[in-house]
Amino acid sequence: MKKFEGKKQYIYWGVTAFAVIAGCIVLYATIARWPIFYAGVTKVFRILSPFIWGFAISYLLRPMMRFFEKRIFARMGARLFPKNERWRFVSARGSAIIVSEALMILIIFLLLRMVLPQIYSSIENLLLNSTTYYDKTVEWVSKVLADYPQLEETFVTVIADMSESLIGWMKTSLLPQMTNLVTNITNGVYYFIRGVYYVVVGVIVSIYILFNKEAVGTGAKKLIYSIFSVPFANKILDGIRFTDKIFMGFISGKVVDSAIIGMLCYICCVLMGMPYAVLVSVIIGVTNVIPFFGPFIGAVPAAFIILIESPIKCLEFVLFIFVLQQFDGNILGPKILGESIGVNGFWVMFSIILGGGLFGFAGMLLGVPVFVVTYTGITKLVDKKLKRNGLPADTAAYTHLNHFDPVSKKAVDDPPQAGDAEPGRNNKPPPRARKDQDGGEDGPAGQNNRGG
Repeated sequence: MKKFEGKKQYIYWGVTAFAVIAGCIVLYATIARWPIFYAGVTKVFRILSPFIWGFAISYLLRPMMRFFEKRIFARMGARLFPKNERWRFVSARGSAIIVSEALMILIIFLLLRMVLPQIYSSIENLLLNSTTYYDKTVEWVSKVLADYPQLEETFVTVIADMSESLIGWMKTSLLPQMTNLVTNITNGVYYFIRGVYYVVVGVIVSIYILFNKEAVGTGAKKLIYSIFSVPFANKILDGIRFTDKIFMGFISGKVVDSAIIGMLCYICCVLMGMPYAVLVSVIIGVTNVIPFFGPFIGAVPAAFIILIESPIKCLEFVLFIFVLQQFDGNILGPKILGESIGVNGFWVMFSIILGGGLFGFAGMLLGVPVFVVTYTGITKLVDKKLKRNGLPADTAAYTHLNHFDPVSKKAVDDPPQAGDAEPGRNNKPPPRARKDQDGGEDGPAGQNNRGG
């Protein structure tokens, strides 16, 4: 038995080597058969979509449920069931969940009830008055180009060619494809029903998760501590709490920020007499959820819709949106979001482009908090490694660094260049003129400046 115990290290090495080889084989098989693997993962996600919806809904409703439970229904339960702790908890938690779910459904219903009729009316007016808008556009351009007959003639010719091409496309391509209309409608109805099914099942799943959120958290902690060592498990839990803080702060703050921007846009559009105020405000509010690119994405279609009605109003709208987005980006957004985004604009743009390219709208929305969490984790690892090597973790120490002395670990900075801001440097100030042994004076460049 003792002889066998002495060879445990060899068993560990063998298990580690086997795990590494098996991981390499799995990685190679995944890359070699990526389309099959991707299709399988997509199918699994589609099957689990109701549960994903449930986790997302419960995650978003958790702060609201906690507020109602602690501030309102816990006190009511204490009065109704003063001697039964179990019923106090059930009544408070159940009432908070019901109110939170009902408020979510009510808000969605009111938004759809307010927005959908206006969107339908706006689109209907656009379609019915398209000919009138075309004539007005041609008339307006003709007035502008009245003093330039050649440009006017070219513009009219281009518009006529575009109209003929559009009519020809409708006759040769669009009408023959109308036979597939029934199939498209059927597919649309199927996807709509499936989406409703996912949301309904997701709401039911969210109720179970919210009611048993302590049990879910307890089970997750137990699993983590059973797999990893105590120090590493503590780090995992700290990372989960930090991720939760970043995501919750970013998503809730961005939703509130976009709702305020949408309302401000609607009020100002009504005061300025803009056409399609509701439709334009919805576009601006929804696209404002996307950081950095949201204002540009929303302003383009909104401005085009107003341009069809009135070019002058379109110009006023573009100027207004510029002012509104400056207010949002410099005042309202930082006030609401706080320090949830701790990276510069380049990485924000990078994370949005990468997330949008991989996962569409959801990637554009969640790409920033995901990158913030990743960036923070890498930064902590780098700082820890630097401290372990006896080097400073402060970023300012590396601003003008040339290298560290390998023995003393002291910083050796770059020599000052013309125009450098000396107060911000970490190295010693430039050497002043000093007397040498012969009584002469050396200048900053080390040249001997003895007189005579």
